[in-house]
Amino acid sequence: MLHGGKLIHSVLFALKNHIFIWGCLAISREQQVQVNEEIRDKEIRVIGADGSQLGIMSSSEALDKAAEANLDLVKIAPQATPPVCKIMDYGKYRFEQQKREKEAKKNQRTVDIKEVRLSLSIDTHDFETKVKQAIKFVQGGDKVKATIRFKGRELGHPEHGLEIMKKFAEAMADVAVVEKPAKLEGRNMMMFLAAKPNK
Repeated sequence: MLHGGKLIHSVLFALKNHIFIWGCLAISREQQVQVNEEIRDKEIRVIGADGSQLGIMSSSEALDKAAEANLDLVKIAPQATPPVCKIMDYGKYRFEQQKREKEAKKNQRTVDIKEVRLSLSIDTHDFETKVKQAIKFVQGGDKVKATIRFKGRELGHPEHGLEIMKKFAEAMADVAVVEKPAKLEGRNMMMFLAAKPNK
């Protein structure tokens, strides 16, 4: 059982959260597009289905015009004074909008970071193979992380690693730029390369 102060505190906390929840609902509701009977403004500026300006009128008058055309009344600029509404086929509009969004998502490509491992004792043939592999990654739209793992006493000569990284960046200079220069972190030296920006 809660006593005096604790009870008041709990009630206030519950009320505060209740108000917050309703506030969130109100915000999300405002973000939705208002259609037909949801539009209750006293005056609105109306655009016809063909894009013509029909002028300022009451919501009910605009709804009648939309009904006559067998179309919907959609609020397209709620912040304007008065708000702007358009007569259109809302179902068709939503379908086309969703189709465009789907198409845009399909065309978006996520950039991956592909790792290419080098070593201080890498031979010429292996080095050239790694360069070709990295060029293919960059041309495919990905970024490249070149890494060198230092073993045992090799850690005492980070300059050798820097030389290999420099040589690797130079070999890729036609297609890539160094995004993050070679840096030693623990026993690993890393360098990031990305496709050359289009001029």
